[in-house]
Amino acid sequence: MQQHDLIVIGAGPGGYVAAIRATQLGMDVACIEKEPKLGGTCLRVGCIPSKALLESSEIYAEAAGGFSKHGIKVGKLSLDLEAMLKRKDGVVDALTKGIDGLLKKNKITRYLGTGSFAGPGRVDVEDADGKRTKLQATHILIATGSVPSKLRGVETDGDRIGTSTEALSYPEVPKHLVVIGAGYIGLELGAVWSRLGAKVTVLEYLDRILPGTDAEVAAEAQKLFKKQGLSFQLGTKVTGVSVKKNTCTVEIEGAEPIECDRVLVAAGRMATTAGLNLEAIGLATDDRGRIEVDDHFRTSVENVYAIGDVIRGPMLAHKAEEEGVACAEIIATGHGHVDYNAIPSVAYTHPEIAAVGQTEEQLKEAGIAYKKGVFHFRGNGRARALNQTDGFVKVLSDAETDRLLGVHIIGPRAGDLIAEAATAMTFHASAEDLARACHAHPTLSEVLKEAALAVDGRALHA
Repeated sequence: MQQHDLIVIGAGPGGYVAAIRATQLGMDVACIEKEPKLGGTCLRVGCIPSKALLESSEIYAEAAGGFSKHGIKVGKLSLDLEAMLKRKDGVVDALTKGIDGLLKKNKITRYLGTGSFAGPGRVDVEDADGKRTKLQATHILIATGSVPSKLRGVETDGDRIGTSTEALSYPEVPKHLVVIGAGYIGLELGAVWSRLGAKVTVLEYLDRILPGTDAEVAAEAQKLFKKQGLSFQLGTKVTGVSVKKNTCTVEIEGAEPIECDRVLVAAGRMATTAGLNLEAIGLATDDRGRIEVDDHFRTSVENVYAIGDVIRGPMLAHKAEEEGVACAEIIATGHGHVDYNAIPSVAYTHPEIAAVGQTEEQLKEAGIAYKKGVFHFRGNGRARALNQTDGFVKVLSDAETDRLLGVHIIGPRAGDLIAEAATAMTFHASAEDLARACHAHPTLSEVLKEAALAVDGRALHA
């Protein structure tokens, strides 16, 4: 039986980062991953490949209609989808090999197979041939991530009716793609195929898109996405999907069915804990498969920890990474911390949408008095030069102390701009602090400064 100080089950963003940090702190670490390629869902069939396609499709759309505004004339435009998908796969391959190299560099023992508990402090690894390797460790960390949620009445077939995994590799551009779910995943992949020529209809059970996002931002986003060609049906309950030959029929409660050639089910995700044999150590999960932990990632079983998508909180790769580092530090030193108030979120649509902290709706619900500053990208020189003037930055601060409570951005490169706001909130900065910091000119970051100035009604370029 192989002995280690720490066994990490799962080599996604949380798992492999936790393993690296633990080795830096002097621990003997093993990492179990069932997929040959490391990086988890995020790298293999999630964040990275979707962003590669988003970038490629955005360039294609710009070439089709935006280059001329810059005085660039192009001839007849054509799409080589096979080459686009090959580039996406190449990006993934390079990064997965990079993680493999990091594990080797840090002398982390890797086990290829499915890990499951065999008792307290013991984990079995079963490979594709059914061979079992028995491991033992003082500490065990569960970082097995998540999978797409199932939608009642809708059975995916891995082809015409699929999840985000299938939507990353359609062999041809759909004539009509129906997306069930108007969250980040559905909108990002819907945008990809819309740019490449598909008719895209987005169905959402709620009466708004982007649940959990600041309502003002979500409303602006819907308006802009409509201009780009996406069609929305909100307050819509899908009751079933059937396939006949190559035609899908989407059944909707109280409305006419929709016919299309592909359906993307993007109705959220749920924790991947089935198959871990948690019963062997007496560990239970909730109705979404999540494991309950305390503020130090400890489960109810001694020396067993959990992070990332298998515990409470937003299912974000960077949240899992922060938890992985903190958990490794807690195990090794007794100290580790994650500031959950300063975890940003990003939708890589066009324009991008990013946020950190609380929304206006959350502040109102909590009865917190706040001040608000808004500045639009159309008043920014760099945005004008980029020909990307849609959107705005919203800064929310405490009415009494001026401490930053939330920053919300819809506009060009919002995913990069939000880092400054997250840093400011980590150090408990005020809107005044953000406004007083010198921002280079001309840059998009000046919009953040102006929004912070607008909190006190003193934006300079409004």
